Amino acid sequence: MKKNKKFKYVVATILVIFALTTIFMSSSVLFDWFGIRAKQGSYAPFILKTNLTAGFFYLLAAFGYLKSQKWPFWIMLSVALLLFYSTALLYLHSQTVKLYENRILVNMIFRILFTIIIAGLMYKSPNKKLDS
Repeated sequence: MKKNKKFKYVVATILVIFALTTIFMSSSVLFDWFGIRAKQGSYAPFILKTNLTAGFFYLLAAFGYLKSQKWPFWIMLSVALLLFYSTALLYLHSQTVKLYENRILVNMIFRILFTIIIAGLMYKSPNKKLDS
């Protein structure tokens, strides 16, 4: 197997695992599956909805990346901007309400950095069609 092909599969696998975890956790809290909402403490519904949306975009980007398309990079940058915007709104809201925990901001910063790093890896890898 070529080095480029292995690299793409590793990046796509990491992205899919992160996406599925994001979708599961966000939807579990939003829809109160398995009693996870009670364990969560205070949470921001708009952050959960943003993360849920990002999870589906991560899956779409992973698919496009494996198909050697150029658009997954732009999806990842758009998701990073969406997450940044939501984090800024959360920060402003938390300064007035003081309801949310700091770990939410830390988690969002991690998510933004993860998205930017994956976008960078997608940009750096060649967009040649993979040989079978």
